[in-house]
Amino acid sequence: MKNIDWNNLGFDYSRTNAIFLAHHKDGKWSEGELVDDNMISISVASTALHYGQQCFEGMKAYRAEDGRILLFRPEENAKRFQASARRILMEEVPVDLFLKGVKEVVLANSEYIPPYGTGGTLYIRPFLIGVGHRVGVAPAPEYIFCVFVMPVGAYFKGGLAPVNFITTDFDRAAPQGTGQAKVGGNYAASLLANKEAKDQGYADCIYLDPLTHTKIEEVGAANFFGITAEGEFVTPKSPSILGSITKYSLLQIAEDIGLKAIEDDVYIDKLDRFVEAGACGTAAVISPIGAISHKGEKHVFYSEEEVGPITKKLYDTLTGIQFGDLEDKHGWTLEIGK
Repeated sequence: MKNIDWNNLGFDYSRTNAIFLAHHKDGKWSEGELVDDNMISISVASTALHYGQQCFEGMKAYRAEDGRILLFRPEENAKRFQASARRILMEEVPVDLFLKGVKEVVLANSEYIPPYGTGGTLYIRPFLIGVGHRVGVAPAPEYIFCVFVMPVGAYFKGGLAPVNFITTDFDRAAPQGTGQAKVGGNYAASLLANKEAKDQGYADCIYLDPLTHTKIEEVGAANFFGITAEGEFVTPKSPSILGSITKYSLLQIAEDIGLKAIEDDVYIDKLDRFVEAGACGTAAVISPIGAISHKGEKHVFYSEEEVGPITKKLYDTLTGIQFGDLEDKHGWTLEIGK
């Protein structure tokens, strides 16, 4: 392993010791194995290349203060992975095989898990692709399940800080489309809107519901939440939103700290009801939202410079559980070694 500056890691790919590979062929999955490589070879006629038959997950492994290696709700990632596969007619990866691949590749690369206290983690990327010779528009004859990892740094280098967003006229996903699945096509469709937002000086864009463009759906590649003065934690509910494991964890934590947790419509013209707001997902856990711009009007929540107290408490509680610093009342963390 090369010398790594643990305090200056970004979110960039780096090769580690091994990846995990399993194949589905002739109606069954192989047991899977660790491979000392970072390349795979597939047919030029693979459905993943031509018809977008692929899905993926994003997870992290955490180093606790006592040296334990922790995963956070990996079974939920496995279930969401299966749901994504079903949506685009791919062979589902059994939960046991998914967990085996994740555990084996994390342990094989444990030296790349950033030390406790740096804020860094080992990012885990499981993915599933349709491969084999298939030019017609139909499911692939074979599939590859792969897991790779890389060390990543703390999302907020200077500490948790608010960022601003702007609404876009682009749609992230269509009604009854693939918005609820974690498939690559959704992310390809988001690249232009993301670039336009960044070109205007924003962190990313806000996607509104594709039917009426009146309700917040997602914040870039993350889920939205708002905190009301009445002590409510509100997050959008829609069939075209990707169900974030971070979001559902925060819904529970919100109740744990005395908030009322609600999934409901969040209208873009009613942002005044929220005294704090944020975006949540695996990468940042929580990105506090300072302001949202919509049709030339700018709405500031708690502050554009400071993080709201409830948002900070939610962040500290969730990351405290993930790193093993706080009691895990809900059995979310899984210890897989030291």
